[in-house]
Amino acid sequence: MPALNRVQLIGYLGKDPETRFTPTGKKVTHFSLAVTQRWKTAGETKEYTEWINVEAWGRLGEICDQYLKKGSLVYLEGRLKTDKYEDKGEMKYFTKVVALLLQMLDRKPADEPMLTVEEDAGEYEA
Repeated sequence: MPALNRVQLIGYLGKDPETRFTPTGKKVTHFSLAVTQRWKTAGETKEYTEWINVEAWGRLGEICDQYLKKGSLVYLEGRLKTDKYEDKGEMKYFTKVVALLLQMLDRKPADEPMLTVEEDAGEYEA
């Protein structure tokens, strides 16, 4: 049976990206993305912000670490991944997005090209 696991997001970085190394020596960059929805109810504007944890591997992670900062506006495509860890004897689960494609949407001077980066799906750890 076919399966699809794809996420598309546009949002602002909540903090500067952080890069770490796995025990096997692979580089991974983490950041949080704020995606805000706005709507009107009875003439009153309301909003809700969803915070999403994102990780980027390999060259895509290096570019995120080098060019992105808190407040950067980005479009990203990726896949959902749920990880687990043990806390005080209890298993806890959290879901994140593994970035596969990223486009910076911040406004740049006209002479500076917009940068789009796409990562091979095989360069991240499962």
